[in-house]
Amino acid sequence: MPEVTIQIGGRGFDVSCQEGEETFLHSAAKMLDDEAQVLSDQIGRMPESRMLLMAGLMLADKAAGTEDRIMALEAKLAEVEAELHTLRNMPQPEPERIEVAVVPPSVTDTLAELAARAEALASVVEERSAR
Repeated sequence: MPEVTIQIGGRGFDVSCQEGEETFLHSAAKMLDDEAQVLSDQIGRMPESRMLLMAGLMLADKAAGTEDRIMALEAKLAEVEAELHTLRNMPQPEPERIEVAVVPPSVTDTLAELAARAEALASVVEERSAR
């Protein structure tokens, strides 16, 4: 079982841990040391046991706040997943019926006749202007 020396609040502590957990222990010790440093900066020198207690309580408070946020986010995620499930399982909407106006043949015939007359008039105008 490896023994690791960690620094918290400027003090060294020899701690044993399981093989391979040294990195995690150093990471946890760094978090505790950061909290102890905040206390030291605010309050100054204090007994070791009090410093560790206060630093541990500050970390526990942060952890509790994080757990509350995680629970709220998990609840929101469950709500969104339920809504997504509902939307995915909804029946497809009925196709929308769109009616397109049909132009009666008499209108197209009349338009064709008007176009022919306009072209004839244009030809007459061109002939007269060419003279």
